[in-house]
Amino acid sequence: MKELTEIRWHGRGGQGAKTAALLFADAALAQGLYIQAFPEYGPERMGAPVTAFNRISSKPILLHSGVLNPSIVAVLDPTLIETVDVTDGIPDSGVLLINSEKSPVDIKKIFNITGPVKVFTVDASTISKETIGREIPNTPMLGALIKATGILDFKSMIEDMRKKLEKKFKTKPEVIEGNLKAIERAYNEVKG
Repeated sequence: MKELTEIRWHGRGGQGAKTAALLFADAALAQGLYIQAFPEYGPERMGAPVTAFNRISSKPILLHSGVLNPSIVAVLDPTLIETVDVTDGIPDSGVLLINSEKSPVDIKKIFNITGPVKVFTVDASTISKETIGREIPNTPMLGALIKATGILDFKSMIEDMRKKLEKKFKTKPEVIEGNLKAIERAYNEVKG
């Protein structure tokens, strides 16, 4: 892992971009890493574009500002690519992960990416509908992110996620299992 990795999450209010950033941070913390997780939004309502961020490092993070050049960008809502420049600030060595039925090649054409930016896609919307019962793509995107980047140990992340979900949803085992299945499916189905 490089000294500092920054991640930017794009979604719409209610899709779980902020929650994804927080869950990712918790999983990184459980693996002994230093973390930051924070959203950026105003008085937006359900469905409005939102952005959330992570910083992770093996050393203490002393930076406390916005993320301008994320190493990784995760897009929970594919309709945002029509209205938001989700590739803004991503370096040539960056990773772009999009919740989409499209192939990585199609996404590269949409953004005219000809350089070394790595592009990954996963149909997190369908996965969440089939495993959780409704379209909340945040947890599947976590699995896809881990596979696309190798940034965390997947087995440790799943174990930590199970503990957190069991604590929060102890009376709803179907929610726990649905989310864990969604993460695992996305991990196995991400393309790139």
